[in-house]
Amino acid sequence: MTRWLAVGSVLGLIALGLAWELFLAPLRPGGSWLVLKVLPLCIPLPGLLKNRMYTYRWVSLVVWLYFTEGVVRAWSDRAPGNILAMLELVLCLTLFTACTLHVRLRQRHAKAAGLTEPETSTP
Repeated sequence: MTRWLAVGSVLGLIALGLAWELFLAPLRPGGSWLVLKVLPLCIPLPGLLKNRMYTYRWVSLVVWLYFTEGVVRAWSDRAPGNILAMLELVLCLTLFTACTLHVRLRQRHAKAAGLTEPETSTP
């Protein structure tokens, strides 16, 4: 469950970033180069889909960069940009929660199984 919530949140952030900067509320009419902010979000997708623990750990840290952008733009942008920024905040918090819960659950299962470090995939 947490795995698919994390993947869905990343995909949601990618879709939101593309729509926001190209169509919904770009900084400049016709779109802006700020759309490139979604490229780093594409990097963790294979690791999340392959259930790699390392990916969940670093994504839970990187997501705070997007959260910070959402806070700044929710405060400074006018509608509809501020509403999109609030949606970005919700997706970031969902992603962080899903990643941290996933890591905790995997560590708990590894400890119960007598392993010192969780495996790269769960059964």
